[in-house]
Amino acid sequence: MNELLRNSKVILLTIFIAFGGFLFGYDMGVISGCLIMPDFIDRFGQGPPGSRVLTSSRQSIITSVISAGTFLGSLSQSLTSDRLGRRPSLLLWSFIFTVSIAIQTSTDTSLAQLTIGRFVAGLGVGAMSAIVPLYNGETAPQRLRGAMLVMYQLQINVGFLASYVIEQGTHTLPASASWRVPIGLQMLWGLILLSGMFFLPESPRHLLYLARPAAARKVVAQMNGSASEAEVDAIIKEMEWGLRMENEGGSAGWGECFSGNARMWRRTVNGMMLQGLQQINGQNFYYYYGDTFFKSAGAPLSPYSIQTILGAVSVAGTIPSLVLIETLGRRNSLLIGAALQAAFALTAGLVGHFTLAPTGTPSSLLTPRNRSGGAVLIAFAVLQVFAFSMSWGPAPWVYVGESFPLRVRSRCVALATATNWIWNFLGSFFSPRIAARIGPLILLVFCGILVFAFGYVYLFIPETKGLRLEEVDEMYRSGVKPWKSGEWRPRLFDEDDGGDGDGVGEQKEGSVGDEEPRGDDGPTEEKGRAQVHVEEEKL
Repeated sequence: MNELLRNSKVILLTIFIAFGGFLFGYDMGVISGCLIMPDFIDRFGQGPPGSRVLTSSRQSIITSVISAGTFLGSLSQSLTSDRLGRRPSLLLWSFIFTVSIAIQTSTDTSLAQLTIGRFVAGLGVGAMSAIVPLYNGETAPQRLRGAMLVMYQLQINVGFLASYVIEQGTHTLPASASWRVPIGLQMLWGLILLSGMFFLPESPRHLLYLARPAAARKVVAQMNGSASEAEVDAIIKEMEWGLRMENEGGSAGWGECFSGNARMWRRTVNGMMLQGLQQINGQNFYYYYGDTFFKSAGAPLSPYSIQTILGAVSVAGTIPSLVLIETLGRRNSLLIGAALQAAFALTAGLVGHFTLAPTGTPSSLLTPRNRSGGAVLIAFAVLQVFAFSMSWGPAPWVYVGESFPLRVRSRCVALATATNWIWNFLGSFFSPRIAARIGPLILLVFCGILVFAFGYVYLFIPETKGLRLEEVDEMYRSGVKPWKSGEWRPRLFDEDDGGDGDGVGEQKEGSVGDEEPRGDDGPTEEKGRAQVHVEEEKL
């Protein structure tokens, strides 16, 4: 792995994956601070000059229109990424996003122009949020794939934090600079991403799909550093085998994402469920309404400070997951994260309900019981955000990036990402209305969702740690139970089956216990194993 990390192409890919996530997180975080800036309110609010207000309906339009764009963008990218390729598609959507920032920052008082700019930005963000995990899963070396996708989530949180810190400094600037500067900086982020794409290769699996084996082989050799010619041949051989298996049924359509072939319907539903559950397990509620809880606890903090604190906690929580995603695995990270978050949400909800003062109570009237209860709620809110960042923040992106066969991968990733954006919108739209009726008890709703998430992961989500993308396909074909998937062994090119892959899908469930568990660095070497896996262990 150290040799891979010294590879300039791998380092460049890592930086690109990170910056794609940064742009995504920054765009999502920057608008919340703008909504409370006086100059922004004067320009886009309603009422007589000098006393304008940004009504809830206008706030809803400005904030939610991006969700419509991201939903459409995440679906539309499947057309461009298949026809143009992963790399050209990213160039296209990065350019669209950069143009959208020019539309937003050039407006003076036109709410329509601002809204159109936000919608177009959503198209770019939604498309890139689907293509980046797709591109990473197909291009990154196997042993770094999980860590790179966690890096993507880490930089989403860094993007959130950066937007909060920048607005902490710009909200006091005179006139429109207070909001034009943080929004306009996104044009720089987009241009950086655009320029970086010119130095990255196309996905080798997509090149094979286009019948360009020489180009695919060159990319594999570049990304695997000092790999020998035989080792590169072995990797290409597995990709070609997987491609043949995937293309047996002819050209793929959207319906195939839910077909019974290779359990595609289950894989697609799993990706959609994980992305949906990620958005409604409570962490977004803390982001949107943490300032209310902090004020009820008597903390003299501005909304910008509160957002910065939560953003910093998110970043700190994601850093351990760079290691945990490969040591604990994807499945265990989700299970442990759901259990911890459920416990924290239950505690915060009950403490908040029985001890917090009513919203709007002056700080001078808070009792010691109110303050101590508020302190406990804040502590458990921070713990839940931290636990989310270690588990449910990165793990669904990793799972989606490595669970689908090439012929329908872009469509399945599009469906999963679109589900993420749908539930992001629904959660942010309905949460304040529910909280207005039941207060902190809404956290018990999130607790129930997390209990359901724990059960769903245990029953339906298999472990994909240490498997190449072709082996993930083989695992689903084998029919292994998810709770036994950590012990399952791949048999691609097994010499006992004649070395041609015909035995794939014939492995019996009972064979699971007869073989060694998967190690942290991928499949272990064992007797009867094909040379391709022996060679892989040398990488």
